[in-house]
Amino acid sequence: MKIQVLGSGCPACKKLYESVLAVVKELALEHDVEYISGPEGVAKILELGAMRSPVLTIDDQIVLTGFTGNTAAIQHILQ
Repeated sequence: MKIQVLGSGCPACKKLYESVLAVVKELALEHDVEYISGPEGVAKILELGAMRSPVLTIDDQIVLTGFTGNTAAIQHILQ
C-alpha cells in the first residue's frame, strides 16, 4: 500500500501527515507514509484533480481531502 500526504507545507498539511503517521503506528501497519509538500505537492494535488488540500492518497487514489483532525476517520480509511 502506497500512502501519501500531499500539501503545500501549511500547518494543516503537516498535521494531517502527523496524524496519519500516528494511526499507521497505532495500527502497526508496515507501510511508509510519504509527505510531498511545496510546489511538488501542489502539482500532484492538481494532477489528481483535488480541489482542497491537504490530500491523503492510497495507491495514487484520493481517499481524503482537507483536514478535519478526525483520527478515527483516518483509522477507518487505513484499515
